[in-house]
Amino acid sequence: MKFLRILPATAALALFSLGNAMAQGTNVNVNRELPKGWHLTDRAKDGFYGISMDQAYEFVKARPGKTVIVAVIDSGIDTLHEDLKPVLWKNPKEIPGNGIDDDKNGYIDDVYGWNFIGGKDGRNVKQDSYEGARVYHKYKAKFGAEGFDSSTLTEEEKIQYDMWVKAKEKVEGDAGGGGADLVFLKRALESSLKNDSLLKMAMDTSSYTGKDLEKFAPSTPEGQKAKAGMLYILKAFNMMETGNGEFLDGFQDFVSGEERKKEAAEKAPEDYRGAIVGDNYNDINDRYYGNNDVMANTPFHGTHVAGIIAAKRKNNVGVDGVADNVRIMAIRAVPDGDEHDKDIALAIRYAVDNGAKVINMSFGKSFSPEKNWVDEAVKYAETKGVLLVHAAGNDASNVDSVDNFPNPVFIKDKNRASNWITVGASSDPLAEPGFKSLTASFSNYGKSEVDVFAPGTKIYSTIPGGNTYGNAQGTSMASPVVAGVAAFLMSYYPTLTPQQIKAAIEKSAVSPDTTVKIPGTDEEVELAEISKSGGMLNAFEAAKAAAAIEAEQKSKPAPKSTLKKGRKG
Repeated sequence: MKFLRILPATAALALFSLGNAMAQGTNVNVNRELPKGWHLTDRAKDGFYGISMDQAYEFVKARPGKTVIVAVIDSGIDTLHEDLKPVLWKNPKEIPGNGIDDDKNGYIDDVYGWNFIGGKDGRNVKQDSYEGARVYHKYKAKFGAEGFDSSTLTEEEKIQYDMWVKAKEKVEGDAGGGGADLVFLKRALESSLKNDSLLKMAMDTSSYTGKDLEKFAPSTPEGQKAKAGMLYILKAFNMMETGNGEFLDGFQDFVSGEERKKEAAEKAPEDYRGAIVGDNYNDINDRYYGNNDVMANTPFHGTHVAGIIAAKRKNNVGVDGVADNVRIMAIRAVPDGDEHDKDIALAIRYAVDNGAKVINMSFGKSFSPEKNWVDEAVKYAETKGVLLVHAAGNDASNVDSVDNFPNPVFIKDKNRASNWITVGASSDPLAEPGFKSLTASFSNYGKSEVDVFAPGTKIYSTIPGGNTYGNAQGTSMASPVVAGVAAFLMSYYPTLTPQQIKAAIEKSAVSPDTTVKIPGTDEEVELAEISKSGGMLNAFEAAKAAAAIEAEQKSKPAPKSTLKKGRKG
């Protein structure tokens, strides 16, 4: 899992590398505000680099819409949220709470979906280890033995060995370097927690946002220093509307993850999942495990993603999602740590078998030891007409040469799934004043492997709490923008295949009239140099492209039957 609940990992590192400036409470220039929901706006009409969603709805207003089920494979979803309750998928064949598998699909009381990282006793996996550490320690005794000869390996073992070598380099590199960064991160966390404690007492409240903090006038030097330190962080990364609790929880999760990475070289990772889930992990056919708690205790990320796709539109509550005729199927398979391939493979199959037509996957990792299981699930989705949308990742890396799993290239034959879209994060220059590009500073990219860019900075959406909302950023937010548009197109152009929806989205992507920065650098290039389509998602243009594909489809004469008429008799 390469998401942090509030910040992409690379953004968090950049944030806390600012060091002295943060400690001294240095002020930063405040950029002109992006409106909430800027990602839905139109460049010509509103002046922001959104996806022209209202124009797309105007284009299809004469057409009937068909309900589309979108599965969100993620950390969990707040099923009680006011802006999500009306759009949640409910299993029509399941009677809630009776403890019976009414629809005989193997999953008891799967009313809203299923939790593949839960136990039958009601416990849930929250944190987990990193896949690189799991791979390293799994094969260490075999491949790391003195006198080991790799020339004797079978083809399958060679794949395992190459993966272990890569994991060894990663794990030992993480353990050997970055000590000073971790020390600083821990100190920064300690300082932030202290500042937060002071501010809560001074403001006489347990929760506040950066906007609240700006209006507060501390009466003591300690309060002034605490305010300056916290405001610096929130302004620097456009999290002025993020609650203090959510920010600090995300910060603590990030630091804990970095600590686990440091320990990984010497200490085998704890089997968090196995201790709770209780399946035979090595048997892909042992699939009826988990529980029906799709909210669990870590639903921030999944709730935010679900709102981007489908928060109830035009209800004068909270935010508008991208798609209107949508039902969100909640599938929990992603912990705070790296997800397991078996859970992802079975999550995809569950979504397909229960009617999903789009699957959003805002997660990723650098190793995939059971990739063949995921590949088979992707192929299964392909045969059933289901589109998969995946976040490119937040490491400012070129994924043409750096692994980010899952991916659409099958490990056995190197063929590519036709029902897959990989999404990078675009931006508005106002969203990141220190970067000022149409690409997000953290986004992964790739001329071959990233299909399209979509808004992924300062995205305002639903967060857990029933009636709460806030900003988050990452390719995790860009992917559901594309998934929402895909569902929108499927709703209004229901005869199109996933491959045609993919083509409509990618071929209509708008090429910017300026160069963009390669994420993580100041180098300016054409967007076509770092993505396959060379463009940014535009729902209005995608709707026109879908209409053209539909029209062409209708204009083709139906194939003549080759069957001979039988004689009556």
